[in-house]
Amino acid sequence: MSVDSFSSRREFLRRSGNGFGAAALSWILQRDAFASESPYAAKSTHFAGKAKRVIHICSTGGVSHVDTFDPKPVLKKRHGEEYKDPKYDPFFGQPGRILGSPFEFRECGQSGVPISDLFPHLQRCADDIAFVNSMHSKNSNHTPATFLENTGFTMNGFPSLGAWISYGLGSENANLPAFVVLPDARGLPAGGSINWTSGFLPAVHQGVAFNTKADVEPIPNLKTPESVQGKTRRAGFDFLSKLNADFSERHPHDDVLDARIRSYELAAQMQLSIPGIVDLDRESKSTRELYGVDDGATLGFGRSCLLARRLSERGVRFVQLFNGGAFGGRPRVNWDAHENLVDNHGRQAATLDKPVAALIQDLKSRGLFDETLILWTSEFGRTPVTQGLNGKGRDHHPSAFTVWMAGGGIKGGTRFGSTDELGFYVADRPTQFYDIHATMLHLTGMDHTELTFYHNGIQRRLTDVHGHVIPEVLA
Repeated sequence: MSVDSFSSRREFLRRSGNGFGAAALSWILQRDAFASESPYAAKSTHFAGKAKRVIHICSTGGVSHVDTFDPKPVLKKRHGEEYKDPKYDPFFGQPGRILGSPFEFRECGQSGVPISDLFPHLQRCADDIAFVNSMHSKNSNHTPATFLENTGFTMNGFPSLGAWISYGLGSENANLPAFVVLPDARGLPAGGSINWTSGFLPAVHQGVAFNTKADVEPIPNLKTPESVQGKTRRAGFDFLSKLNADFSERHPHDDVLDARIRSYELAAQMQLSIPGIVDLDRESKSTRELYGVDDGATLGFGRSCLLARRLSERGVRFVQLFNGGAFGGRPRVNWDAHENLVDNHGRQAATLDKPVAALIQDLKSRGLFDETLILWTSEFGRTPVTQGLNGKGRDHHPSAFTVWMAGGGIKGGTRFGSTDELGFYVADRPTQFYDIHATMLHLTGMDHTELTFYHNGIQRRLTDVHGHVIPEVLA
């Protein structure tokens, strides 16, 4: 059948669309012109930033601060007491008893910052990490709290952190996306792919999610079938190019098609670049052992952390890793420790500790640590009391929790802010995600009040009308 018999671009794609089809056309024929106008092109920053790229690790489900990075000895002294506080409104409405942490803390490194024995490998990285112990959030429900963590808003439809970084910085590598997402192989976070949306920013800045399941292609349909070659393929290129041009003329304000064209052009380059990047067998045995990519507990997240390093060193601006999968089911495969804190946090910490410590160590050994910001977050913390009077777990707790940063421009071995003696409320220097986002942008050379996008009559920004850079954590 000749190309003349196709009535539309959609019909042509439906009938001929195996693999990426016409992915390479513009790139091959108009490379120089594309480079000059590409939305992926590297951009000037507001000032010189110390971090060229960001690796964001999201531990989903709500990590207990009082069992990980914010020790509270008073909890052990008062262990078992029924907790009564008129200000405390349990998320599930169940009163509880004070629960002393079952995990020991150690003062680590030369700085002496306390880290739980849940993380023996991260304990050795203490002098590289800045802990923010005074976090609080406005929502105790997983989905809106996760949106706030990743977009600065509790509602969906707003651009994610990686989209803002892509929009503000552009790409260092024309063969790869500026924003790559590595979901947990066990399932998506609360809210799903909305967490890496481009929102109202141009669609090219949306995160590209890789498949992280073992023995599955990270990006499906990346290879062009052998049957689509030669003159047939070139005819398809030419005809699809004409259809794209005609569509763009009829819909000059529709950036979705333009974004799709760009993504296909990028996909053509990825056909060459991705196979080498995702082939972890090219790494040395010692590196694989460092990340635990061949071990049981660390197999999945170890591979993600190693892949994050490989993507970062090749110029991907923002790599987002999710540690913790789908919600619901038992046992939980995230940090949502309602039923049994010891079992839940013990299992989850085993997946996180070694790979993240390896990432820090590996980046340092390759000279990339000082220009790569690592940000670790969770959507909220967990209560210092049990969920239920006879419970063994902890409830959701947005009133106080911890996040940390390391690498590009961060002063390691520091703690910022504090909580009260029970870890219930922030006692000093209250901090929100807006401040973390502002600090992240600052480290990459961008003023969070100046990085804006006009949408529906408002100059929107990641931090909305909030946010302050935290100078105390900066090197």
